[in-house]
Amino acid sequence: MPRIQAPGPGPVPEPAPMGGVPEPDAGRNRRGRGGSKMPLLAAVGVGIAVLGVGAGALLSGGGGGSDGEEAKDDSQPLASSASPESQKPTPTADPAKKQAVALDKLLADSNNSRESVIGAVRDVGKCTNLKQAATDLRAAARQRNGLVGRLSGLTVDELPANTRLTAALNKAWKASASADNHYAAWADQVARKKGCRKGHARQTGHSAAGNRASGEATQAKQQAATLWNAIAQKHGLTKRDKAQL
Repeated sequence: MPRIQAPGPGPVPEPAPMGGVPEPDAGRNRRGRGGSKMPLLAAVGVGIAVLGVGAGALLSGGGGGSDGEEAKDDSQPLASSASPESQKPTPTADPAKKQAVALDKLLADSNNSRESVIGAVRDVGKCTNLKQAATDLRAAARQRNGLVGRLSGLTVDELPANTRLTAALNKAWKASASADNHYAAWADQVARKKGCRKGHARQTGHSAAGNRASGEATQAKQQAATLWNAIAQKHGLTKRDKAQL
């Protein structure tokens, strides 16, 4: 049988230093556990750092861009939403033109009774249609007085020579109304006995007064026409002669 040799004594471990150093296995275990934690902590730290850098970049990028755009927008003039046409000043209405147009309408009505008056006076002179002539003449007088009332309701302070113009028109229409009433009274006189002679009306005080008032009206109408035509030419309105007033 082979001889089995007893194992010899192993190496004697060196004595531990003073202070009680842990056994080698225990030290390796600690280093092993400590070593496995260090890479993990390092990885976590790197991840947090990366996330922090990324978030910071996003915040700085977004905020910087916004501030930049706001600064850029503040430095740029604001564009107007209104069109160039709407920015043009609205022309104001000419008050003189408005007043002239209103007066022109009144003057257009002033000639309405002219033909009836001429016909009525002619009939009275011929001793015909005396009753109708008197009626037409009095209606014309009312129409002339109505023109005076309408003129007083107009504002003409922006028209040149407006004081003289209104005075001339008032005088013309009042004188015409007076003439119409005198001619109507003349027709009444002619209709009486012996009012006509050989187909012609006798002249009376009313016929003479009517002629005087008619002459005054003609002069005033001439003055008014001159003043009005200057206004009409300026504003493109109808010119009128004395017979049309």
